[in-house]
Amino acid sequence: MGKRQIIFLISVLAVCCLLAGCGKKPSDGVTITIWHDKEDAIAEVLQTELDKLAPDIKVKLEKKNGLTESLKMVGKDPKAAPDMYFFAHDKIGVYGEMGILSPITDFVDKSVLDNYLDMTIEAATYKDEIYQLPIYFETLLYMYNRALMYDDQVPETTEELYAFMKEHTSGDNYGFVEQHSTAYYSAGWIHGFGSELISEDGQPLLNTDKIKQALEYHLKFTKLMPGESEYTTVNTLFLEGHAASTINGPWFVPSAREAGLSIGIAPMPIVDATGMPLAPYSGVQGLHVLKVASEDEKKHEAIKKILNHLIQPDIGIAMAAASGCAPAYKECYEKEEVKNDEMVMMMRETAESAVPMPNVPAMDVMWNVTGNMLVEINMSGTNIETATNVAPEKAKELINAMA
Repeated sequence: MGKRQIIFLISVLAVCCLLAGCGKKPSDGVTITIWHDKEDAIAEVLQTELDKLAPDIKVKLEKKNGLTESLKMVGKDPKAAPDMYFFAHDKIGVYGEMGILSPITDFVDKSVLDNYLDMTIEAATYKDEIYQLPIYFETLLYMYNRALMYDDQVPETTEELYAFMKEHTSGDNYGFVEQHSTAYYSAGWIHGFGSELISEDGQPLLNTDKIKQALEYHLKFTKLMPGESEYTTVNTLFLEGHAASTINGPWFVPSAREAGLSIGIAPMPIVDATGMPLAPYSGVQGLHVLKVASEDEKKHEAIKKILNHLIQPDIGIAMAAASGCAPAYKECYEKEEVKNDEMVMMMRETAESAVPMPNVPAMDVMWNVTGNMLVEINMSGTNIETATNVAPEKAKELINAMA
């Protein structure tokens, strides 16, 4: 065989090898791991939607206990950290300061975020960067037992609520109950007076005139509630028919319905003195991207496809149906299946005044400090002026210790 023939045969074999992939198996695609802490119904909806990206992208959802602390420990380790996580927005500041997150605008065009409720994008923003793609949100709701409070008795203002409480509170029965001495539940009253617990730059605001007015006003309501206001007591009173109304989260509604109660859900009462509604905190749940994953070229492209795939109404509609979640995507509220859900639509209405939980790192301190201050005022009888002078100093001390 001549030299030219040998070269020709080698060339033919090389081409055949390329066409056949040299006997190698096709790529299995990219695997993206997402940590979460969600109930099964939520995780199943997300997994079902993301499975549509297979086989090019395989998404593995991993339920993680102690997710927030785990991220602090391994967030910079590409071998141990997840690629993304699905969680509330309130830790964005902590992780942003640690430098372990990538802005989602590295993966999606910022203009598409106009399709989301303003409150959800506000929640996802820290120091002018957007670190979360919002999927759904939750807020507290005013709810009542229709056997004890008729629809035409539902208070439109806080003074109407107070009048109902005075008339219907006796012995072990109450017109209204709430976890009045926890920061999360009491924040709505504080926001209703135009105040905040903490500033955008992380400074405690526990001794402003507005917050003192809010605490003084709220105090008269707490005197018509049980002395013990923790979670179990409040929920049991309502579930057993000893409380006509309450402020609670959407997660409480299934328990009330299982107890055989006919539940009504209404707008938050308006504070007579300010004309503003009680404005609870909102928690926005969504996807965040770890920087160690975004720096990997293949994973970066896969994450880009995942996030852009979720920028549509279907995922929000499915989660609303599965678990009563309020979608972050505006268009969802034009769909009949969402419009017919009383609880979801009330959260949508409440979103207009709800305040996203602060995502600044210093807020970690404020929950306990504010809760202790509320206990002192509402349950121990401490003078408001005294309590509001002590609390911010304690907060500053603990915030400084975080540095």
